[in-house]
Amino acid sequence: MGKNLYDKVFERHTVRELESGQFQVLVGLHLIHEVTSPQAFSMLRQSGLKLLYPERTFATCDHIIPTLDQSRPFADSVAEQMIAELEKNCKEFAITYFSHTDGEQGVVHVVGPEKGLTQPGMVICCGDSHTATHGAFGSIALGIGTSQVRDVLATQTLPMSKLKVRRILVNGRLKPGVFAKDVALYIINKLGVEGGVGYAYEYAGDVFDRFSMDERMTVCNMAIEGGARCGYINPDETTYQFLKGRRYAPRENFWQQAMAYWESVKSDPDAQYADRVTYQAEQIEPMVTWGINPGQSLGVNARLPELTEVPKNQRPLVEEALRYMNFKPGMPIKGQKIDVAFIGSCTNGRYSDFELVANLLQRGQYKVAPGVRALAVPGSQLVHRQLIERGLDRVFSEAGFELRNAGCSMCLAMNPDKLQGRELCASSSNRNFKGRQGSPEGRTLLMSPVMVAASAIAGEVADAREVFDLNT
Repeated sequence: MGKNLYDKVFERHTVRELESGQFQVLVGLHLIHEVTSPQAFSMLRQSGLKLLYPERTFATCDHIIPTLDQSRPFADSVAEQMIAELEKNCKEFAITYFSHTDGEQGVVHVVGPEKGLTQPGMVICCGDSHTATHGAFGSIALGIGTSQVRDVLATQTLPMSKLKVRRILVNGRLKPGVFAKDVALYIINKLGVEGGVGYAYEYAGDVFDRFSMDERMTVCNMAIEGGARCGYINPDETTYQFLKGRRYAPRENFWQQAMAYWESVKSDPDAQYADRVTYQAEQIEPMVTWGINPGQSLGVNARLPELTEVPKNQRPLVEEALRYMNFKPGMPIKGQKIDVAFIGSCTNGRYSDFELVANLLQRGQYKVAPGVRALAVPGSQLVHRQLIERGLDRVFSEAGFELRNAGCSMCLAMNPDKLQGRELCASSSNRNFKGRQGSPEGRTLLMSPVMVAASAIAGEVADAREVFDLNT
């Protein structure tokens, strides 16, 4: 009987079974940032413990770093304190730190892959819920809490229960104007925000086979938004070509050995799964969220649900979302005026995300609509440099987008980039929770970067296929 990738990697990293019924699992890569690590290091010191394998932990600053003035000390004293604490801990415990002063900084889930740290067949942990991103490489990638960050620092292991695995097949070809973000939102819409509880998601099928690594990362990034503990895609030639030559990827003399291991962890053709679902790519439309969780979404040309169409047990949440968003049942999402447009985050802040938008902007004399504040925030300093080197910074600037320095920015607004009051934001980020983008009353519509750009130009939620003539 064959095994899937999750079972293979889990078994190969299991140290022992614990009395609790959980398993002690070896962590191959530990990524940290400034928000969830300070308390973990304090607990380490209080317990008189050392960092067991400093060479397996890497750090960067992303959540609190400002995207305009990054001179030190930061204007926000709390942000300055947090980054100073991270720098102190990295120095004391001999941890590699990707600093903004060295041009190495970025969102942790962008930096890990671009450095070649993220590799197939690993168990990867980070004190951040969107660690699932790294599963795009064929790894088990888990977001963990602060006490677990301490445990991994001290023991390089993590106690965890074994998950069930659901295989999600998406076959066929996506229509023009439909992108990886739409696929992610569509799956969450179909399975629900709690549909993945207790599961790892294995994404497979024609669509994922054709996806670039950046596109795969977008989908795996949002596995957590569907309730899954992690999501992954089996490694293949696309994975290996992405990794080859990167700083921390295996060197030539170890490459073949690494490849043999990576190939060995792929799901077997006769692998067993707890559940399987299949979707057709042609059924997926450009998606937009309308509510207060990522599952409350619809195709851009659809109308919000009538309460009579909603199961009775779901109506209270739908009514709550409609009140908060100031929307009415049955109204179209297309045409809703927006105040802010944001392209960035660990979901869609990679070079290819900006390149795709820039290429479309160059097709015509497109300009951001009057009254719309439009931000383009790269996921890393490397992405920022690439945009400048290739002249794409000018494309965004001429269209009316403000290209800023790398950081998490408005995705969660633990920095100066925030919504104000009741502003409505078209966002390429991953969460549309109440207050997520900095204002207790701010409202978020999740969509693909191309849809964000189209909406910024129209000044309202727009179908990118119409704005950019993508139907042919």
